[in-house]
Amino acid sequence: MITTRRGAVAALLALSMTLPLVQAATATAAAPSDAPSAGKPVSGKAVSAAAPSAAFPSAAPARKAPSVVLPRPTGPHAVGVSTLQLTDRTRTDPWLPQSGARRLLVSVHHPARPDTGGRVERYLRPAEARELVRQFGDGTLPPGSAELLAGTESWARQGARPTKGRFPLVVLSPGFGTPRKSQTLLAEDLASRGYVVASVDHAYESRATAFPGRGVLPCVACEKADSGEITLESVAEGRARDISFVLDRLTGPRPVWKHSAMIDASRIGMAGHSIGGASAASTMARDTRVDAGVNMDGSFFDPVPRKGLDGRPFLMLGAEDGAPGSGDATWEKAWKRLDGWKRWLTVTGTQHDTFSDLPVLADRIPGWPTVPGSLPGDRAAQITRTYVAAFLDRHLKAAHRPVLNGPTRANPEVLFHAPR
Repeated sequence: MITTRRGAVAALLALSMTLPLVQAATATAAAPSDAPSAGKPVSGKAVSAAAPSAAFPSAAPARKAPSVVLPRPTGPHAVGVSTLQLTDRTRTDPWLPQSGARRLLVSVHHPARPDTGGRVERYLRPAEARELVRQFGDGTLPPGSAELLAGTESWARQGARPTKGRFPLVVLSPGFGTPRKSQTLLAEDLASRGYVVASVDHAYESRATAFPGRGVLPCVACEKADSGEITLESVAEGRARDISFVLDRLTGPRPVWKHSAMIDASRIGMAGHSIGGASAASTMARDTRVDAGVNMDGSFFDPVPRKGLDGRPFLMLGAEDGAPGSGDATWEKAWKRLDGWKRWLTVTGTQHDTFSDLPVLADRIPGWPTVPGSLPGDRAAQITRTYVAAFLDRHLKAAHRPVLNGPTRANPEVLFHAPR
């Protein structure tokens, strides 16, 4: 079971992969042992009809076209990616203390120079994909689903040379029970638009994340939350500590990422889906380095403080059942307490997991069920990318983004709410 803003989701939506601090720590690169062979997404039945851009040229003809390719990032930059394994030796893991120090995995997407780098990053490792299908498929998914999921290709290249310049940092936190890769569509798009993006996997909070040397870790926090042993408030609070630690290691005096000089530490945002989105507010309440936050359809289990967030901006982006008066009192309370620039938006034709990669994957993998009446996957991804990027552009880059001012003809699905 994955906990959502309004309760447990069905196994199908779980398979979306909503598909998911302190300075004395160590960090090492987590090199995947089963990475794909070199190549880029090329034309095929699952690829957008748009022609390849200069930033994303086609692969060599010898490469067989993959059957599943994520939508192309929309910004002007090519995208590079690095994977970091971080260990906070000042904290014991809160969910499984006997495992030792708190561990995190972080994918860092960044603007890159075209035609540089090696392999395209694998969406999931085979063991991760198999575990997702085993846990959530329950015999309802067609044969070969795990192989297609593991073989899904993104656009970021490992080892790509960074673009010159300094860029805002955005931290992404996934839904409960799901890996950081569930937000790959958003991470790659933001990087292509000129952001450094750190997507975080929190140990023992995902059912499909392989940690180096440890295999796919169980979601111990999920089990404890289901049994009532821990609260979801404690999960959000723990993620806030994790994110502060990540910021220490990326922007502190001894950064662990070799390209940390391209991060402008004076401009930091955070976004997330489900409890990851709620954790954006939790992090901002505890860490003044985070300048702006986005919650995509997550209950505020850890309430926004009565004093607000010191005037910092916040975007609440919810599914169609998330309008005022729909039943989630935490959103009503949070709206009243947010004391800076704010927007409350809902999107018609969406469910909880629309703001993850699920709709795109469901549309592209043959035989995967979809929710009747839902937006097509590519349209759902376009809306998420558009509004999250517009919010971050406005508040981290001081860019004018009229799409945030009210309803538009181009995006009739997006509704604006301003309850008193």
